Amino acid sequence: MKTLLNIIWLVFGGLWLALGYFLAGIICCLLIITIPWGIASFRIAAYTLWPFGRMVVDKPGGTGVFPLLGNVIWLVVAGIWIAIGHVVTAFAMAVTIIGIPLAIANLKLIPVSLMPLGKQIVPTNSPFVTAYR
Repeated sequence: MKTLLNIIWLVFGGLWLALGYFLAGIICCLLIITIPWGIASFRIAAYTLWPFGRMVVDKPGGTGVFPLLGNVIWLVVAGIWIAIGHVVTAFAMAVTIIGIPLAIANLKLIPVSLMPLGKQIVPTNSPFVTAYR
């Protein structure tokens, strides 16, 4: 079932959202000082391509002044625009009955699109998942 949802997701919005993350990552990597945001953007882009069967959790030790400051900068530069893309795509997916799970998954991506630093993407069957719940 996860594979079927991932394929439908990829065709009806996941590819475009991932391209947005890739574009943000490329721009961040071109500006040398923003490479950490570029790496986080590429990581989230890969997650956006195939989200079902994985989840976002907080990194152990991922809290502090620098990730918070970095997340605020990301929020202003790219996070708002990508989150708007998620809302628009979720609305379009929710119009159909089969798209409702996809819309819910899209809305679950909004927190990581706004604050990507200090997050980790793990498989849902990973032993680390129970430690984070």
